[in-house]
Amino acid sequence: MIAYASRTGNVRFIVAQLGLPGIEIGEDTPVKEPFLLLTYTDGLGQVPPVVQRFMDKYGMYCKGVAVSGNRNFGHHNFGRAGETLAAQWNIPLVRKLELRGFPQDYEAIGQFYRERIGEGSRRPHEIIFAT
Repeated sequence: MIAYASRTGNVRFIVAQLGLPGIEIGEDTPVKEPFLLLTYTDGLGQVPPVVQRFMDKYGMYCKGVAVSGNRNFGHHNFGRAGETLAAQWNIPLVRKLELRGFPQDYEAIGQFYRERIGEGSRRPHEIIFAT
């Protein structure tokens, strides 16, 4: 599964392009299975608070992180939330995407997903939005 947070819609768009099962992180989103985290970078490189709270509860299930960012905030800040989470949870940083990313980004994320998380759940490819 893909667990994701999207503020501007870029990450939501990325998840839709992947065609993989996904759930949008909300304040009470429970996850009890392996997932790939997709997030945005907040402010000048910070992990969004909703993502940090989610990871504090369910980070033990996280197998990797991909992050959307904007290079206009500088090389040091671009996708830094992903770097922070990868270091904090000792998980791979799968990809840094510029805004909505590109087809090669989607392919790299999909490949990681298939190799590390797999199609084991075999559930329909649905995206669940936070309520």
